[in-house]
Amino acid sequence: QMQLVESGGGLVQPGGSLRLSCVASGSMFSILAVHWYRQVPGKQRELVASMTNGGSITYTEPVKGRFTISRDNPKRTVYLQMNSLKPEDTAVYYCNAGGPRGNWGQGTQVTVSS
Repeated sequence: QMQLVESGGGLVQPGGSLRLSCVASGSMFSILAVHWYRQVPGKQRELVASMTNGGSITYTEPVKGRFTISRDNPKRTVYLQMNSLKPEDTAVYYCNAGGPRGNWGQGTQVTVSS
């Protein structure tokens, strides 16, 4: 079972930036697609960004042009660079490897507020 540990969340003002990191254990990381999800209370978890092991990237429409997903396979780490943050980006952000039935991190809180 792969373990994922997120970090980098926090409180930021609108227009600010944060960089989330997710470090994975185990040797399977490099062959898995990686994803960032987010969830607000009372709503379903939302897929934010995905990156396949081949480097193909997709984003949900509200974050296009503002968020960037990347990965460093030797470090078994996936990143989410978030720029021009808006209050509606406030959520708990989760790292995932291998899809919804795969491996999940514990989540990191991102709060965008003045």
